[in-house]
Amino acid sequence: TICNMENIDPVGIHTGDSIVVAPSQTLSDREYQMLRTASIKIIRALGIEGGCNVQYALDPYSLNYIVIEVNPRVSRSSALASKATGYPIAKVSAKIAVGLHLCEIQNSVTKKTLASFEPTLDYIVTKIPRWPFDKFTYADRSLGTQMKATGEVMAIDRTIEGSIMKAIRSLEIRVDGPYMKEISEMSDERLIEYLKLVDDRRLFVIFELLRRDYPIGKIVRDTKIDLFFLKKFENIIKYEKQAKKIFTKDVVLSNNKPSDEIVNFMKEIKQIGFGDTYLAKLVGVKHLEFRNFRKICNILPVYKMVDTCSAEFEAVTPYYYSTYEFEDEVAVSDKKKVVVLGSGPIRIGQGIEFDYCSVHSAWGLDEDGIESIIINNNPETVSTDFDTSDKLYFEPLNPEDVLNIIDKENPEGVIVQFGGQTALNLAKPLLDAGVKIIGTSVESIDLAEDRKKFNELIYKLGIHQP
Repeated sequence: TICNMENIDPVGIHTGDSIVVAPSQTLSDREYQMLRTASIKIIRALGIEGGCNVQYALDPYSLNYIVIEVNPRVSRSSALASKATGYPIAKVSAKIAVGLHLCEIQNSVTKKTLASFEPTLDYIVTKIPRWPFDKFTYADRSLGTQMKATGEVMAIDRTIEGSIMKAIRSLEIRVDGPYMKEISEMSDERLIEYLKLVDDRRLFVIFELLRRDYPIGKIVRDTKIDLFFLKKFENIIKYEKQAKKIFTKDVVLSNNKPSDEIVNFMKEIKQIGFGDTYLAKLVGVKHLEFRNFRKICNILPVYKMVDTCSAEFEAVTPYYYSTYEFEDEVAVSDKKKVVVLGSGPIRIGQGIEFDYCSVHSAWGLDEDGIESIIINNNPETVSTDFDTSDKLYFEPLNPEDVLNIIDKENPEGVIVQFGGQTALNLAKPLLDAGVKIIGTSVESIDLAEDRKKFNELIYKLGIHQP
């Protein structure tokens, strides 16, 4: 069995519309083994050879469970399981289909173990769906058994809070933390009423109620979300409130090394997953000013490898995620290298065509002997396969996370043309931080993208325009 995952949302919301964590967090060993055994019995009885996923509804108060569905094929869940573990489910399934057994297939990640070894995870993966309601503003936003998400983002970290916060930053919905402006403007009564409805903004409704000290027991009652996860959300809000007290404008802008208490708190809040951009907004300073303050505190991320075996065997695939701990597992080469920004989650107006371009960009760099580094967070795409580029960083496409990788790798520059609007939006913040944008300059991109400037250019050139 490759990967067990747990929906934070209760039964009744389609898995594709649910926030999902891997590995499962609230199951006892007895419950986990019971469901695992049942899965193996099901696929043996059905005679399935290759990939398959089994979904269950488990009663949290007894050992009763129901099989919701069995997918004898690759699905969005199997793409997520594959990227969450580094185990190439589709590749192994193809080899099984032509008659090989698991004990005859090599694990492509370690090159030492076989495909019959079950992956183990020493990190937490969170998936949050990406819904199209920013484009369909009048659509029915309620979530149920009919899936409405167009895509999803995946985030990896060592803590549940860190993983959730990274996933929120990856969504590209103009939100970079546990706060949504339109939700914060609602009255208490409206928020409590809203909690009983289920739509794409419920996570932010929960954060807002916790911020207003609404009893956590009532949130459990109204949402049926496990207390374990709500406690993690509560922890995030506790740190946010502390940050407002500890990080003052004077402290952040002083350019002096702060006290040990502040440095220790900085380390803790970064482990919980708070991004520099969000903390900068809380304090009321610019992103690069807060980033400079964090560096003065000497709090820098390290990068860990996804290796399918919790470091039991040495891995050969360079597939990394960031976390705020001690040991760094990235081997930085002295080759000429270039970063290619991916396109983030699939949404209305942006499918996999940009991913196709990003992958071909990486292959083009390889042909010229340049090391290719892809940064992306979409588990459904080829760019996040562990063997597409020389290095893959599974990270949010956010100024802080991208700049941290650039600091680590020191590339010749960054290619932004192939990641669609996501990557173009990062061009200016990266340039402001002194990063070289390869190819079309930021000024030229702006001239083409900005309607007013483009109109002026067309007029100057004497070209007719409808």
